[in-house]
Amino acid sequence: MIQLLSHPLQFHFEAGTSRGVLTQKTSYFIQIEQDGKIGLGEAGPLRGLSPEFEEDCLPAFQKAIATIKQLPENPEDIDALVQTIPFEQPSFRAALEMALLDYFHAKDGVYFDNSFARGVSSLPINGLIWMGSPEFMRQQIAEKLAEGYTCLKLKIGAIDFEQEIEIISEIRKHFSAAELTIRVDANGAFSPQDAPSKLERLAKLDIHSIEQPIQAGQWKAMHALCALNILPIALDEELIQAKDPQALLESIQAPYIILKPSLLGGFRASNEWIQAAETVGTDWWITSALESNIGLQAVAQFTGEYRNPLPQGLGTGKLYTNNFDCGLSIQKGHIYSNPHTKRTNPFA
Repeated sequence: MIQLLSHPLQFHFEAGTSRGVLTQKTSYFIQIEQDGKIGLGEAGPLRGLSPEFEEDCLPAFQKAIATIKQLPENPEDIDALVQTIPFEQPSFRAALEMALLDYFHAKDGVYFDNSFARGVSSLPINGLIWMGSPEFMRQQIAEKLAEGYTCLKLKIGAIDFEQEIEIISEIRKHFSAAELTIRVDANGAFSPQDAPSKLERLAKLDIHSIEQPIQAGQWKAMHALCALNILPIALDEELIQAKDPQALLESIQAPYIILKPSLLGGFRASNEWIQAAETVGTDWWITSALESNIGLQAVAQFTGEYRNPLPQGLGTGKLYTNNFDCGLSIQKGHIYSNPHTKRTNPFA
């Protein structure tokens, strides 16, 4: 009835972040099969981010799922079952919720039946520029601009900061802020002491926002940095394992938050963050977290539930040499879903 499976995803290139270089990541899948229906959900715990991450997560996953004796009888009972998975295992929670949504829709990869899933509407996304040598970053930027993106997100903090400033300056010589939105993601690479001066340098280049400039868990320091109002700050890693969304948002008072359902415990948990953000006046967008196309499809459909005009952080599907087809495509900075493309089930 419930199978636990794993799949090592191979990167096309060395994907650099401030936490190291990625060449492979393993995703874990729940496959529910009953009464001729199949539900597929993905857990993609990330080293250095996911609290449940281990080199081999399958034993922990098996232990978490072993308590499931029977499936819920209707979709309204999904949340109760998901919450039997420990809070400290957010990607496992997300995978179970995903698999159950897929199972109950019984439409081969439909997690949320909305206009995006039906191929009627698309979602604007940012083009992601991975860290690497200056030449590699310039190559990625040229490719994304040629593909029609109007919003780029650059990961910074791994190479020399002056080189990163130079690369962004080159972009700005050719594209104004009105023509091209630039976001940067520091992944906590700055110290509270040097962050203000670095944000001032970035602000001069008309940067839209910076994700997680300092490491998570420093609420007072992050609040102080936001209060300086040098450059809009987006909280990312800060949200992982936070049990009171509104308390965090009210304490730090950042203008943006980034929602990664796989790291927050799934879609219901992400919706709680959205509701808290809207209560305190914080803007948000949704980002995938290096899932395969199976998880990306679910995250994109969830994003399609909202009328958020900001470019979303979706589109990791082209990262891997051994991904699965599910009908997602990217055209001119938008992600589309083709409902007529049958999802590849790698475990059928």
